[in-house]
Amino acid sequence: MKYNLLPNTDIKVSGICLGTMTWGNQNSEAEAHAQLDLALEHGVNFIDTAELYPVPATAETQGLTSKYIGNWLNKSKTRDQVIIASKIAGPGDYTAHIRATGFSPNSIKEALDLELKRLQTDYIDLYQLHWPERQTNTFGVRDFKPSQNDPWTDNFNEVLHSLQSFIEAGKIRAIGISNEKSWGTMRYAEEVRNYNFNPVSTIQNAYSMLNRVFEGDLAEVSMRENIGLLAYSPLAFGVLSGKYLEGTAADNARLKLFPRFARYSSKQSTEATKLYLDLAKDIGISLTTLALAFVNQRPFVTSNIIGATNLTQLKENIDSINTRISKETLDRIDAIHAIIPNPAP
Repeated sequence: MKYNLLPNTDIKVSGICLGTMTWGNQNSEAEAHAQLDLALEHGVNFIDTAELYPVPATAETQGLTSKYIGNWLNKSKTRDQVIIASKIAGPGDYTAHIRATGFSPNSIKEALDLELKRLQTDYIDLYQLHWPERQTNTFGVRDFKPSQNDPWTDNFNEVLHSLQSFIEAGKIRAIGISNEKSWGTMRYAEEVRNYNFNPVSTIQNAYSMLNRVFEGDLAEVSMRENIGLLAYSPLAFGVLSGKYLEGTAADNARLKLFPRFARYSSKQSTEATKLYLDLAKDIGISLTTLALAFVNQRPFVTSNIIGATNLTQLKENIDSINTRISKETLDRIDAIHAIIPNPAP
């Protein structure tokens, strides 16, 4: 396994991070624990969860994922061996069953305390804001369209002040943002500089061969401001495994169970995936390994968040850290990207 420091910290994390959002819907607690055991055996020390999980989110299942992790931590006595990342849910109809008060100081306190209880720990290593409070283009929305009815007012300073208080209290070690845009990321960086807050360490955004929007401007922000990318959906909901093209997807595959998650299923995405699958076959590796190794090698990526529903998938995903893609292959990926750029933003 390869390890990187979370930017602006002394926290060392594996280049592969274990994503957990299927646990509680597609995976049972026993399966979740088996994944955690296997990941730890293979050097993965970084686990990402959220108070929202599992996804799809419901009031009945909310928090189950973190409870599964907490039970494993309690049983395995491995808290000092792993780095735990979690997130407070952003506001909106999708999270009305959790709370409707955004990132107010009381909301952050409530969310953090409840998550600590679910995880059965007294601190979270990386605490993230799951998505912006303001109205902006996230989760596959291609373009920003200004709204005249956005009730949000600039509270970056207040949010950072709240998070700083919990760092000082020892409840969190570092902070991160997620599903953010360049403007929001720079506003956080500005407040950090002006008021000497603990810096934002990471940004967790979607990134894959089908979605390289991060490279447009956030990659520069990431590298110049030292805010590392935690890349999620590197396999684009499993599309970049090739299993949907080749008809090998299991009955419990994500897009079979939840076809409404169509972000990576457009005609253009399918055409691009076919080209990437042909490339993988030509160089003699699986499309899964090609897609993950591509993300692993990006200079702005701190860790690649992988997810799996079975141990065979999980081992292949973890093993991708050992594959190095040649410059020639990277050039061929770029050539496909030039023909069909960002078909799934």
